[in-house]
Amino acid sequence: MKKILLPLLLILAVGMLAAVESEPSAIVGYVKYDCVVGNNFIAMPMVQAVSTTTEFGALFGESINTINLWNPSTQAWDSSVNYGDNFWDPELQVGTGSVLFINATNAITYYSIGNMPTTNAQYSIVDGNNTVMVPLNKSELNLTSVAGLSMGPTGEEVNTINLWSSLAQAWDASVNYGAGFWDPDFEISIGTPMFINSNASFIWPSGPRNSLKASNSK
Repeated sequence: MKKILLPLLLILAVGMLAAVESEPSAIVGYVKYDCVVGNNFIAMPMVQAVSTTTEFGALFGESINTINLWNPSTQAWDSSVNYGDNFWDPELQVGTGSVLFINATNAITYYSIGNMPTTNAQYSIVDGNNTVMVPLNKSELNLTSVAGLSMGPTGEEVNTINLWSSLAQAWDASVNYGAGFWDPDFEISIGTPMFINSNASFIWPSGPRNSLKASNSK
């Protein structure tokens, strides 16, 4: 028993030491998105070597037709179209924290896999519609009501949080009726993309963008 136990203890000790010494940016994790044929709403929580819609589309070849990014300034979708042979036009910028509305021709699984970001996702919300993702350090935001109350100075700034139902190919709307009452109240988790309607401009989440401490997966 001792011959087996001692090596195991040594391995455990080395593993614990490595965990203590690792920087947050060196921690690799993933968030998984199962996509159906049709429209899908996904995000990019992890740090990946992908900075354009062309590079993102190359991950799936001809299985994605369109990558749409919400433009809060114009209150419209900017569409990057796959014309074949990995030619996407226009080529749009994407990165950690980006929220994408994609159209898939095949059922695919997207793994946002890579290093943990050294700073948490943060969004400049405008008066109108916005796309956001539940940041990786906000696991306590497990319901749309909880997320809604965290947005804005008073918690009454967001009118609606919309989640995309890929099975129904439609938006499921969680509505703020005031005084903290949201109906229906949907479950969410880290990495969940949301399409929100706001009646004010603010930064979300507010406060310092602290370094992440641990990996997360969905």
